[in-house]
Amino acid sequence: MLLRHFSFLLKIIVLVTILIIPLNSQTIVGEFGKHKITIDEFEYAYAKNVGGWEVAQEDSFKQYKDFMELYMKFRMKLRNAQVRGLDTDPALEKELSDYQEQVGKSYIIEKHIIQSGLEELYERRKEELRVSHIMFKPGEAGQEASSEKANTLLDSIKNGVSFEEIAEKYSDDKFSGPKGGDIFFVTAGLLPVEFEDAMYTLHAGEIYSEPVKTNFGYHLIKVTQRQERIPKIKAKHILISYYDKDGNADSLAAKLTADSVYAMLQEGTDFTELVEKYSDDTGTAKKGGDLGYFERRQMVQAFDEMVFSMKIGEISEPVQTNYGYHIIMVTDMQAYPSFEDDRENLLNIYKKQGYDIEYANYVNGLKSKYNFSLNEQTVDLIVENSDSVRFGVEYPNPVAIEDKVLFTYAGNSVSAVKFIEATTHNTEFAGKPVFVKTEVMSAVDKFSEDELMYVASLDLVDEDPNFAALMDEYRNGVYIFKLQEDEVWNKLNIDSTQIFNYWTEHKENYSFPDRVSFGEIFSMKDSLIQKYYQLLQDGADFDSLAALYTERQGKKKDNGFYELQDVNFSDLSREANKIGKEGEFTEPIPFSGGYSIFKLYKRDLASLKTFEEARAEVAGLVQEQESKRLADDYINKLENIYHPVIFYDELQKAFSKKEEN
Repeated sequence: MLLRHFSFLLKIIVLVTILIIPLNSQTIVGEFGKHKITIDEFEYAYAKNVGGWEVAQEDSFKQYKDFMELYMKFRMKLRNAQVRGLDTDPALEKELSDYQEQVGKSYIIEKHIIQSGLEELYERRKEELRVSHIMFKPGEAGQEASSEKANTLLDSIKNGVSFEEIAEKYSDDKFSGPKGGDIFFVTAGLLPVEFEDAMYTLHAGEIYSEPVKTNFGYHLIKVTQRQERIPKIKAKHILISYYDKDGNADSLAAKLTADSVYAMLQEGTDFTELVEKYSDDTGTAKKGGDLGYFERRQMVQAFDEMVFSMKIGEISEPVQTNYGYHIIMVTDMQAYPSFEDDRENLLNIYKKQGYDIEYANYVNGLKSKYNFSLNEQTVDLIVENSDSVRFGVEYPNPVAIEDKVLFTYAGNSVSAVKFIEATTHNTEFAGKPVFVKTEVMSAVDKFSEDELMYVASLDLVDEDPNFAALMDEYRNGVYIFKLQEDEVWNKLNIDSTQIFNYWTEHKENYSFPDRVSFGEIFSMKDSLIQKYYQLLQDGADFDSLAALYTERQGKKKDNGFYELQDVNFSDLSREANKIGKEGEFTEPIPFSGGYSIFKLYKRDLASLKTFEEARAEVAGLVQEQESKRLADDYINKLENIYHPVIFYDELQKAFSKKEEN
């Protein structure tokens, strides 16, 4: 129950922080009983609460003072929780253990796998590399033959044979091979991660020391350039097509025209003016030739190579592509984004490219760390005794695997029976055949991963200070929640007499405003609304017309009817309130992008609520007041036990600030 209400708990305890052991400073800013709060502890808790040290330094002494008074209450409650033995309560310990199991794997994935992967990807994408490769696909001879061929040719390159010549002659990449293996500029996130891991170790002109295996085969990799990356560039262009208006190609005429236009630009003629007069790109001509923002490799290579070598405001000489001749002007460049601004994009790239590999590497690391050992004989036994059943169905021969160990780790032995029981109730494997070893191995891998992740989460408290802080934070929250439950919620006893008496004394505070109930027929078309208005004048029933024709979303089923509501609740109710008498309807009115006819059904003037009408509102207020009284009584009780003292003079030294109150 406590876990379900934890988000509510955070609101109750006002501040969420961890109980800090006093650090270096001996300056005391508060005492309660035999316990002290140092300025270091206060500063840590305050900075954590407001979002960091720099934010905290800008706050006023009054803010420090207010927080300290809350923090003192928080510390007294935690001490009281220890006195009551909540730190040894089995139910609460189970709550904490369940929480650690739930968040441990997510924390590991987020902080130990994804975060580091994103940070590396972010740093890599600051650069772009021009790369060449020679690819060897695994043919009929298989992977080994491809590997041998790659190594043999790499030896030739090391002995002086040109990389580019080898690429032209032997590469199985028919696009880059004829170009000496050049695949142009790339950045992290575009190629297989094994390829990128290798290329980012190279300087310009270097060749990777061994063939790199990816899903496409083996690659010999050479980096020819490394430079700072421009994420996006904005440009406009004038395109002089090879083809005239009749569709006849004349590349010489196009070149002469392009040279002429370029000369006019050099003489100071306005770029936009020349776009309108000469550009054959109909898609951009009316926009001054604007191509918007684009990334590297989105344009044809000749265009790309030119535009990404230019500066803002620079105009290129005519650039020839398959489309004709382009004269380009760079108008803007996008700066490299901050990590936080780019995080979502990085996450999408990482999940597609590197996450699965890094997750597998992390799990393999856990297997080594915890001495994981799989008993394949037990796997074979599970398969042999499955009698062709599938996961999700009761295993037919549990006796045959009853005493068999499936795997061991960290001194623990996991039985085949435990594995079968766990996977039987796991929908991820439901319906998959237990009699197929590859399917069983897939399930074993997933099951063992979960077991390893769980034991890793238990060790995180000792290995990761941030996770330890997270667990301390949750632990303190659970204790505060339990105290609140014992001292406030379980003591609440509000009866109907209390609620009625409060209402009697304060009934003038509970009233309805002026209210109206009304109907509406709405249409986007003037002709239709006029037709409905004529039908109403001829005696048609308003409700029936609304049920058939109103176009207000969701209101046909209600016959266009609106229950009693405050006349100022909406534009609809305000319009309906303008009607003079109950039962009357309006002429068509231009309304919310269409036309409406309103009918007033009932007008209730402001009035006091009856007890039954006010009961829920009054009960909530009485309960809130009683909760506050009980909470105050509890704090008073703690103050009488611990006699807290705050040393405001010392508190003024917090964050090196000495403001007056």
